[in-house]
Amino acid sequence: MYFKHELVIPNDDLPYKLFVFEGKEGNYNVAKHWHRSIEIFLVLEGEIEFFINSTPHTLVQGEFILVNSNEIHSINAPLPNYTLVLQIPHHLLEAYRESEYVLFKTPTNNKDEAIKSLIESLYYIYSEKSYGYELELKSYFYKLLHVLITKYKLEEVDSDTLKRNKNLDKLSEIINYIKRNYKEDLTLEGVAEKFAFSPTYLSRIFQKYASINYKSYLLNVRVEFAYKELCNTEATIGEIAINNGFPDSRSFSKTFYKRYGLLPSDYRKEMKKRQKSAIH
Repeated sequence: MYFKHELVIPNDDLPYKLFVFEGKEGNYNVAKHWHRSIEIFLVLEGEIEFFINSTPHTLVQGEFILVNSNEIHSINAPLPNYTLVLQIPHHLLEAYRESEYVLFKTPTNNKDEAIKSLIESLYYIYSEKSYGYELELKSYFYKLLHVLITKYKLEEVDSDTLKRNKNLDKLSEIINYIKRNYKEDLTLEGVAEKFAFSPTYLSRIFQKYASINYKSYLLNVRVEFAYKELCNTEATIGEIAINNGFPDSRSFSKTFYKRYGLLPSDYRKEMKKRQKSAIH
């Protein structure tokens, strides 16, 4: 299992992302991943299991957890829950950066009435969108940032954490480049040269921080995009392969089978059967 990088995109009309956790029905897992945004999970009903750098945290009703930029985390939600998630782009806190990063401590007590009330209010105001809601949102959001900065901000950051954050920042840039250019011929040597790294160094940071080698990561990105094209178009298997950076249909089919357990042609047949059954 490799660690995925998540690109956080704020809500269209907000400078941050605010939503209800998609695992609210239970029986839901989010694999290990990281992103550059700061993230708060607030459980209002039920419970979830949260892991930060493999350290477990069980959150129950009224409790929250704070995830730093570039912290590797995962979630297990076996039971129904109602959880609000707030993702704050790190640049919104640049003014309070005394070292290279603004980092927060993981609270020993996961209950904070001020944070709970502010996030609930943000979600309610945003859902209602009554006249002048934009100004009210700004007011509550800045109050929340004030609580985070004055109560939870780390004054000192150890050298190992700084090094890990620098390397994950570099890896984030590289991964975003790969996702934009996955259709091209992206050799390890070519990508390393673009970012002024040696191929050995680039290979090492992929293995260390994403738990996957460069070639396998690139194939995973390509097969994920190819999967969407397979499901949503009538393009041939050969066309899908070429459209998504594979040299030929054989290479695509091999990678697809390894990921999904079926050849792409068989997967498409099964998908069409399910669609017909759903109609009838």
